[in-house]
Amino acid sequence: MLHIAICDDDERAVCSHRKIAEECFRQCGCVGEIAAYTDSYHLLCDITEDDVFFDFILLDIEMPGSSGMELARKIKPYLPNVKIIFITSHIEYAIDAFELSIFRYVPKEEANKRLSAAILDAIRLILLEDGKSYTIRTNSRLEKIPYREIYYIERDGKNASIAASGGLSKVRKSLRQVYEELNAQEFIYIDRGCIVNLIHIMQVKDSMVILKNGMSLPISRSHLQEVKEQINTYWGAHI
Repeated sequence: MLHIAICDDDERAVCSHRKIAEECFRQCGCVGEIAAYTDSYHLLCDITEDDVFFDFILLDIEMPGSSGMELARKIKPYLPNVKIIFITSHIEYAIDAFELSIFRYVPKEEANKRLSAAILDAIRLILLEDGKSYTIRTNSRLEKIPYREIYYIERDGKNASIAASGGLSKVRKSLRQVYEELNAQEFIYIDRGCIVNLIHIMQVKDSMVILKNGMSLPISRSHLQEVKEQINTYWGAHI
């Protein structure tokens, strides 16, 4: 079951977004539990004080009290992997949204047309993250690393070194071979010797990718434009 929160001070918007989300769950054939909020403070309290978990959140930016932008900053330490979809009428917020590692930005005036696509993409990504793992087999060990835990993979001599939340793991294979075995569009080359997991990219700045764990990795000049295009394509960043 997936858990979603909708937060907007406009009750009509909450109702509309709920109907869209329910239809998206039906299309994906999965079960979703939806919590609705018209006050950002109550959502924040549920997450920070009562340990309520959400897979993704539909969040209005322009709300009284704590804005959606402020709320996202406060939520991230408690739910670092939550997918946040911002809904706003102010396009200039999109830049700050990207720096906060926001999953998607949907203009409020186009919510009826574009919100369903954003929700469907979030659901599919969550199901993908939960369902796949990379297996390392040797004579002495069998290790499974979930895709969602892999930050990046580097060439290390004749090995490929996999940096994940559980630490470093090495496999006696070429980087190209590991990339082909992963067979997943969220893994992209940023250099001939490095593959990064798109879901952990927080920012691209000065020819560097900055990951959610604080790691910064250089993008080669020959890959820079392609990396930007792949990120935009993958996240569907229509601004």
